[in-house]
Amino acid sequence: MGMIVPRIKLGSQGLEVSKQGLGCMGMSAFHGPPKPESDMIKLIHHAINSGVTFLDTSDAYGPHTNEVLIGKALKGGMREKVQLASKFAVFHQDGKWETRGDPAYVRLACESSLKRLDVDCIDLYYVHRIDTSVPIEITMGELKKLVEEGKVKYIGLSEASPSTIRRAHAVHPITAVQIEWSLWSRDAEEELIPTCRELGIGIVPYSPLGSGFLSVGPKMFETASQGDIRKAFYPRFHDENLESNKLIYEKICVMAASKGCSPSQLALAWVHHRGDDVSPIPGTTKIDNLKDNVGALSVKLTREDMAQLSTLADNVKGERYASMARTWKNADTPPLESWKGEA
Repeated sequence: MGMIVPRIKLGSQGLEVSKQGLGCMGMSAFHGPPKPESDMIKLIHHAINSGVTFLDTSDAYGPHTNEVLIGKALKGGMREKVQLASKFAVFHQDGKWETRGDPAYVRLACESSLKRLDVDCIDLYYVHRIDTSVPIEITMGELKKLVEEGKVKYIGLSEASPSTIRRAHAVHPITAVQIEWSLWSRDAEEELIPTCRELGIGIVPYSPLGSGFLSVGPKMFETASQGDIRKAFYPRFHDENLESNKLIYEKICVMAASKGCSPSQLALAWVHHRGDDVSPIPGTTKIDNLKDNVGALSVKLTREDMAQLSTLADNVKGERYASMARTWKNADTPPLESWKGEA
């Protein structure tokens, strides 16, 4: 066996997870065609047996097919070993993505996810994106009922603004906030992460490897398949930014070589070193990459290493997403008194 994956308390409500999780999206969606089911189940089992027990999915991945895959992987006594996270609020309709946080939809989404996952309860249920037409208190009211009914254990938010987090947390404690956080994306450090820490909310960085760029650099596009959305939707991969960002990757490679680790391990170690309330969820579809990612937990970084890496990160060119509306900066919801619908 390799190293023991440490466990951390995520948030202050009692959830305990592995210090590194597994993002399952790329197995079914967005990074090219779905991968063979039997291979992905083997990968998930390998992760769980290695101590990576915090699995992350969403009803939007596929849509739906990723939850079905996770459900199959958790048969045969695996369910008890994992902390299962899923999400709702984002769905694809008539060729475009929509977001819903009204109570009827919250309930429908949760009950549908429970069926696909074939479980009685979701450990951590996130609002995937904030519906800016519904006061967050209304969405949270229904989530609170789902907790009381035993269908959900803990509540999370993804890409939520600091004010939305505070308002949500006042209705029912938030256990975790999922946010893009890596050497590639540091805009959350100024206000969002301090807000989480002040309220005792755990932090789950997604894309901790810059959607793969910090693992293999521009080479990822040479092998990218049809249906891989990264080049189209992520300005950092556009030609005008790519050359500049490639230099950052090359410097990370030089530093990783001096440390005797891979670039992925160095980039992930930087995230791990940001605190004991942080569990990043790198995704992969290959067992070798999973082993490599777990190896990041044993990479030791000095204060000087951290500073050197952070300086590199300041030079990243391009926005996170093509549409800024998809980020937490625009995720405020209307005041509660404006709500006219069903509570």
